[in-house]
Amino acid sequence: MINKEAVKEVLVFRNDRFGEFLLNIPALRALKETFANARLTAVINPRLEELAAGIPYIDEVILWAPGKHKLAEKFALIKELREKRIDIAVILNPSKDFNLLSFLAGIKIRAGYDRKWGFLLTHRMADKKHLGEKHEIEYNLELVSLLGARTQDKALSLEVKDTGGLLDAEPGKELIALHPWTSDPVKQWPLSNFRRLAERLCAQDKWEVLLIGGAEEAGQAKDSFSGVGGLIDLTGRTSLMQLGAVLKRCGMLISGDSGPVHLACCVNTKVLALFRSDLPGKSARRWGPWGKGHAVIEKPKLSDISVDEVFEKIKQAAA
Repeated sequence: MINKEAVKEVLVFRNDRFGEFLLNIPALRALKETFANARLTAVINPRLEELAAGIPYIDEVILWAPGKHKLAEKFALIKELREKRIDIAVILNPSKDFNLLSFLAGIKIRAGYDRKWGFLLTHRMADKKHLGEKHEIEYNLELVSLLGARTQDKALSLEVKDTGGLLDAEPGKELIALHPWTSDPVKQWPLSNFRRLAERLCAQDKWEVLLIGGAEEAGQAKDSFSGVGGLIDLTGRTSLMQLGAVLKRCGMLISGDSGPVHLACCVNTKVLALFRSDLPGKSARRWGPWGKGHAVIEKPKLSDISVDEVFEKIKQAAA
């Protein structure tokens, strides 16, 4: 049994992509509420430092890029963690390195998934995420519950700043955002369909349509969406915090399975998400928009989702 009042330092590891990171917010809230006397330090991807600043449950971050690290870097992290006298470590994304580093740092309570040297953990559970039996948020909450951490508030939330002058929407027009990109090609609705959808939305007087994406997609945006009249291309022009502020101004986001889906949920913007249903580990049950008011179109083949179907769903949601 863990003496919750005696816990002073909690460490969490989650240094992958920003969508996965955001889906840990309820788990972080559960840890902070349960171990009320503790500081919470998060080991995160350096690209997400700005977003982490918008999560009130995180007191400090340690920047640790994904991928391989030199032995000297690992020893430096072990030394830093030892100096912090961490009471509990939670490894939210399974990693041999994180399991080993938390063990060598002398952290007495170490929770995570029973894989990738899970024998180094004191509290572990089987990793069944690939089965897609529940939402990623529920899996994360299940993991921290090994330590007795729970919360009644399972909502996504994030404090975002203004857009930095990126938006000046016309009066009376509702903003709609399109995010056509995914990190995994098997989750990609054809870009040609997104272009046709953008053309139809831009032809409506009631909407102002934004194209959003990262700097790595700017070239594709120019190739696939040039000439779409009225489309405002913000691809590659926003930081993640600015993107959150942009999405907060929007009435809806249309996207495949992607990080901006979860960012939109964090700022209470409705999402229409396009998913394939034949891969349980990549399904909407596990990765769909979290919360009320969202919609999903899910079919075994993404190419079976028509532009007409998506357009009609948008009109219904906006009615």
